[in-house]
Parts: sequence; C-alpha cells; structure tokens
Amino acid sequence: MDIDENAPVIAREEVFIGAPLDSIWSLHADISSWSEWQPDIDSSTIEGPLAVGTVFHWQTYGLSLKFAIQEIDAPRRIVWSDSAQGIMAIHVWTMTLSDEDRVLVHTKESWDGDPVRARPKEMQQALDSSLRAWLQSLKHEAEVQAQGG
Repeated sequence: MDIDENAPVIAREEVFIGAPLDSIWSLHADISSWSEWQPDIDSSTIEGPLAVGTVFHWQTYGLSLKFAIQEIDAPRRIVWSDSAQGIMAIHVWTMTLSDEDRVLVHTKESWDGDPVRARPKEMQQALDSSLRAWLQSLKHEAEVQAQGG
C-alpha cells in the first residue's frame, strides 16, 4: 500500500537519526508509549499486537483518531490508514540503514476528502508541521536512548 498520489494534500519528510535501526523501530512501533516522547500526542493505545489489521487510537490537538495497520515489514516499513471525519489518510514510514551510525527515516502521508478539498492550504500546513514535529521528536528520543539517557 502506498499514499494516494492524487490526493490534494501530500507531505513527505525525512531525517537522519544517529541510533540503531532496531532501537528506532522499537520506539516508533511502541504505539502505546507515543505520548511519552511526542509532545503533540495526548494518549495512544493499540487493540492487540502490532500486526496487519490491528487498530490503534490516539489523541492529538483535541482530535480522537483511529487507524488500522495495513502493512508491516519490521524493522523497515509500516503503513497505517484511517477514514475519519471525512478525511482519508494514508501514512507510510520507511527506515533505511544509511551507514553504521545513522538511519534515514522517511515518512509520507496523503489526505483526501471534502474537509481537505475545502481547505487544502490549511490542511497542507497542518500535515507538514505535524510530520516535521513527529520526526524531530523521534530523532531526539532515539538519539537520547542511544546515548544511554
């Protein structure tokens, strides 16, 4: 599964993280702990093991979101999607070992639906900002943990 390349809002972001791939994956895939290292997430829970079809919930900026995991290739790729409040979201994460000390974490997400088409500029800004913040929080936490902090 991939993002909807025809959606009115698409964001792509990436960052190099100086931590082991398995550590970054474990941190990112531990959905129930997201609120511990991401300031924009108020809570998150998962309804079972990390597996295709498993549903998870999270709250951010006053929104309650529910996603289903569509694809997993641990520790390199995870895809989830949701259709809520009139917005169809598809989110793809990939993690690629760059060298001994760094991992390239790339994320891309598409949004479509009436609310998105009604305010594409605002929605684009919101998604861009959200993905940048998520990656910076992931980078910070993974690198702190890699240094034994």
